[in-house]
Amino acid sequence: MIGLKKKKRVIPGFGISMGITMTFLSLIVLIPMVSIVITSSKMDITQFLQIITDPRIVAGFRVSLISALIAALINCAFGVLIAWVLVRYDFPMKRVVDGIIELPFALPTAVAGIALTALYSNNGWIGGFFAQFGIAISYTQTGIILAMIFVGIPFVVRSIQPVLEKLDPKYEEAASILGAGRGTIFFRVIFPEIMPAMLTGFGLAFARAVGEYGSVIFIAGNTPFKTEIVPLLIMSQLEQFNYEAATAIALVMLIISFAILFFINSIQVYASKFSKG
Repeated sequence: MIGLKKKKRVIPGFGISMGITMTFLSLIVLIPMVSIVITSSKMDITQFLQIITDPRIVAGFRVSLISALIAALINCAFGVLIAWVLVRYDFPMKRVVDGIIELPFALPTAVAGIALTALYSNNGWIGGFFAQFGIAISYTQTGIILAMIFVGIPFVVRSIQPVLEKLDPKYEEAASILGAGRGTIFFRVIFPEIMPAMLTGFGLAFARAVGEYGSVIFIAGNTPFKTEIVPLLIMSQLEQFNYEAATAIALVMLIISFAILFFINSIQVYASKFSKG
């Protein structure tokens, strides 16, 4: 019996590849995160709790988390619709529309913030219309949510789009032949398949929105206890050279982000097993 040929790999073997991978991740991700924990550990627990329970800091967390949650939920609803249109329909300039989805990735966040503020202010094209009815968008929490939707929508669309492309329409046709309505087909055939991807997009959009600074800071108005976001509070502490307070707030944000991603990934794993079984 002829011995099996050793499989050639284009990329170097496991040892070298794993070493490079761990080194890169440590320098870029792990060490910066650990440095936050180490710096925070220099404070005693009383000082730490005093910083993070300050009413202004608590208000900032409330504004950031609630706004990010609402924005991520809206992105899930419209992200499914946008992905469906891009996958299932052919129309003029489809490639252009598909490319526009990634514009928030390429556009500097400060530029996006200035554009959104000008557009939705009381003197802007859209904001001026709503101002006639006494509805303010810029410099309110509504404006914060709008900016977070802008930066988060690509994550949801790009997570769902590949799943829809691989989903065979024959299953939908079979369900239709058996007498299922459109709602039943979507919720019993399509939705279980796209739900894990949608949860992934939700988690990414939520995490991006919570930590977003550039596109939100201009439209938020930055009113204490009303429209101050957590990244702004961190920057304010750094400008005052209060590094301990900034690190304490950053540590809480880090813990919240890890908890959210762990929760979303757990639900995603469960949803994947449920859809297969």
